[in-house]
Amino acid sequence: MRILLFGRNGQVARAFENEARRGHHIAVLGRAEADLLKEGAAANAICAYAPDIIVNAAAYTAVDKAEEEQEIAMRLNTAAAEEIAIAAKQAGAHFIHISTDYVFDGEKSEPYLEDDQTRPLGVYGATKCAGEAAVLKALPETVIIRTSWVFSEFGENFVKTMLRLAGNGKALNIVDDQIGGPTAARDIARAALVIAGKKSRGAPGAGIYHFQGSPAVSWAAFAAKIFEISGAEIAVNPITTTQYPTPAQRPLNTVLDCSKMERDFGVAQPDWRASLRQTIAALNAKDSIS
Repeated sequence: MRILLFGRNGQVARAFENEARRGHHIAVLGRAEADLLKEGAAANAICAYAPDIIVNAAAYTAVDKAEEEQEIAMRLNTAAAEEIAIAAKQAGAHFIHISTDYVFDGEKSEPYLEDDQTRPLGVYGATKCAGEAAVLKALPETVIIRTSWVFSEFGENFVKTMLRLAGNGKALNIVDDQIGGPTAARDIARAALVIAGKKSRGAPGAGIYHFQGSPAVSWAAFAAKIFEISGAEIAVNPITTTQYPTPAQRPLNTVLDCSKMERDFGVAQPDWRASLRQTIAALNAKDSIS
């Protein structure tokens, strides 16, 4: 497959590039190659590369900062995504777009289904939600992967933050009433590659799909597991969301029902605990090399 990937420096993009290098032609674009803040940049890149598959892992993901930088978030998460979809349609390419669990308000007690009502609580979720709608309007055949709590050995994420804070040896106060599914960037990349391969062979399946790690867990329990696997003896003090105020409101429950993904594409929900062990091992290997 000829794959064009937007979002060079993001966690999912870096994991996807590593996975796709084996047996596929892939071009990975960052801001230097295609500045998505500029209208027409994505279309020009797509026209130049003529891909079979386009994966958009580029996004404005700074949840709190988005409350202040609404125009930039809207440009990257909505307008640029729409432009990629339009250009993908013109190029006859399949399009896979990465989205988020933050399109929901978190008030549902059961796992969210793909067709449940969206109600984002902040600018980040709102711009990603608008991006989903714009993409599907422009190219209904798009596959949108909603995912959550992404972690990896790349960039900045909760796992790396916890491991860094563990170096202080002090107990940590971690929110315990927000429940979701940690998801390894590597697992998202592998799922996207499976979908890309099946779509390139004419398989059906389009629209929104949920994909996150299992089992459901709170941030506090996730942190405890990080310390357990890494061998750090750090106490975790569970606190409530109200005890840790942030500029952007977070949904309390973003557990996603992922059965549609397995039914349509044969991609099973991964166990984030196994992926976490692999991630920590990769981080330890990097430290030993450096």
